[in-house]
Amino acid sequence: MFKKMAVMLVMTLVLGAAAQADDNATMTAEEFEASLKFQKGAIVLPGGMATLNIPDSFRYLDSEDTERVLVEAWGNPSGEGTLGMLFPADVNPTSENGWGIVITYEEDGYVSDKDADAIDYDDLLKEMRDAVAERNKERQAQGYQTVDLVGWAAKPHYDKEQHKLHWAKELSFGADREHTLNYNIRVLGRRGVLVLNAVSAIGQMETVAAQMRTVLAFTDFNTGFRYADYDAKTDKKAAYGIAALVAGGVAAKAGLFTKLIALLLAAKKLVIVAVLGLGAFIMNLFKRKKA
Repeated sequence: MFKKMAVMLVMTLVLGAAAQADDNATMTAEEFEASLKFQKGAIVLPGGMATLNIPDSFRYLDSEDTERVLVEAWGNPSGEGTLGMLFPADVNPTSENGWGIVITYEEDGYVSDKDADAIDYDDLLKEMRDAVAERNKERQAQGYQTVDLVGWAAKPHYDKEQHKLHWAKELSFGADREHTLNYNIRVLGRRGVLVLNAVSAIGQMETVAAQMRTVLAFTDFNTGFRYADYDAKTDKKAAYGIAALVAGGVAAKAGLFTKLIALLLAAKKLVIVAVLGLGAFIMNLFKRKKA
């Protein structure tokens, strides 16, 4: 059986009391997908800061249906606060090879890209690996599964004209033979960064990379929220730059950029970090429960 991040596919979705009046109600994967309200075309994200001009090859779920996928179908803690989710049009969220892209927004201010050309991503990767290795010692002592940063699945690339950054990491969890792909997109704006994260099996790298390039092309901030709209006299500036977006902006803001990696599990060996950055733990929005 194909395993995605050490979790077997749950083919029958058991809906909780909050989602159904009948605690014993069940829904098949096909019924669940049919109940989702997929959208295409020009989608203005909540808050009005950005628009997705979604082609026929993709489909979008709003934040409410995204919550259903993350919690009811994939067995995550609440993903409340997302701006929605994207899926390739031919991918069923509950299928064996199902994967999606969670959209969020970090309003930490204008992120300067002055450091973009000077970043040595090989050195940055080494720092990230060292930090992960140190933290794994503590994880093992606490009885948690280790999480290793294998390397770049795609080295970070920043488009200065479009102000878009993307990269991919290969991760391994404990003794799992199947490695995990974490593909990241960051679109820089006037007051913050649009965050798009996808997680799949590493064997899907070629497919995911091609799809994420398409997503890059149809995702943009609206006028008034664009990077070029930044006003140094009135707008807040972020406390970190491009390198910290790759390694973990949260740590940079806390002054722990080169030393700390916080790895936190919602449950031992069950819900595991999917998005791993230096000094930053981003809640797993992609993990599925074991059958």
